[in-house]
Amino acid sequence: MAPGTYVFRVKASNNDGLYNQQGASIQLTVLPPWWRAPWAYILYAILAALVVWALVRYRSRQLRKANQLLERNVALRTEEVIRQKLEIETQRNNLADTLTELRDTQHQLIQREKLASLGELTAGIAHEIQNPLNFVNNFSDLSVDVVTELEDEQKRQQRDADLENELLDTLKQNLQKISHHGNRASSIVQGMLEHSRMGSGERYPVDLNALVDEYIRLAYYGQRVRNPLFTCALVQKLQPDLGKVDLVGQDISRVLLNLFNNAFYAVNQRLKQANDDFKPTVTVQTRIVDKAVEIQVSDNGTGISDTMQQKIFQPFFTTKPSGEGTGLGLSLSYDIIKAHGGSLTVESREGEGCTFIIRLPNGG
Repeated sequence: MAPGTYVFRVKASNNDGLYNQQGASIQLTVLPPWWRAPWAYILYAILAALVVWALVRYRSRQLRKANQLLERNVALRTEEVIRQKLEIETQRNNLADTLTELRDTQHQLIQREKLASLGELTAGIAHEIQNPLNFVNNFSDLSVDVVTELEDEQKRQQRDADLENELLDTLKQNLQKISHHGNRASSIVQGMLEHSRMGSGERYPVDLNALVDEYIRLAYYGQRVRNPLFTCALVQKLQPDLGKVDLVGQDISRVLLNLFNNAFYAVNQRLKQANDDFKPTVTVQTRIVDKAVEIQVSDNGTGISDTMQQKIFQPFFTTKPSGEGTGLGLSLSYDIIKAHGGSLTVESREGEGCTFIIRLPNGG
């Protein structure tokens, strides 16, 4: 029964069936159970407040612990970030130093490659100039002998006019040959000066056929100076109407010298391995193809494998034994031709030979 106040009313009758109209009543009060008593609710409120206070206190302590942990993590992370920053700065400085060293090394290697080319070129030039000088010296000595013989003949009482005329003709021929070979030596020097005067990168009209002819001989004589027993057939297929092309002559000369030297090296290597029937041959061809000037340098040497061909123009890559090449010759040549707006490609079959193809825009 729910808590509350109740009134119990009773009506009774007698034996005759007459009811007492007023009846009787009793008032009853039902009290609630103790857990629903007012003091119980007060207790509940106090307990609830204690629970809330405990939860708040617990949560606050957890938050403080979390904050302290976060602060420690942040401090550790900050120290780690600072340490990583210092490491990165140190590595960056080390990389900068390494890059500087690499650039210095690259510059030294490039200079070494240029000096090596210069040495090979100088050897060829010396041979080229030595030949006409030898002729000049020989014909000068012969002319001195002819003059001496002519003087002796003129001192005789009975002079032989026919002999004197013959000696004079011989002297004249000798002087003509001296003049011819002297002019040849002068033209070689003039050509070198012409090529070196444009070292700043300025383009000017160049007779490509003459340049090719000159530098294949210079490269060949340079090889002969280093190895007097070396011989090689030189084949030139130069298109006569090629004309002049606007080029940086000194740069293109360096490219040609490098390609010719590589060709002579390849045929010489195969000569060491081949039988007596092998005839080293280096061929150079010039022609006009699709409004471009093409130079092909071919050899029947050792050739280049497909794997090597993919790397042949990379800096510092070389197929030569250690100490015989810097690996920069073809890389520099590739860059020079590219700077001219052209292309440098290679076609080769291992063991059969190799062809390097230069294509330059006609007119620069």
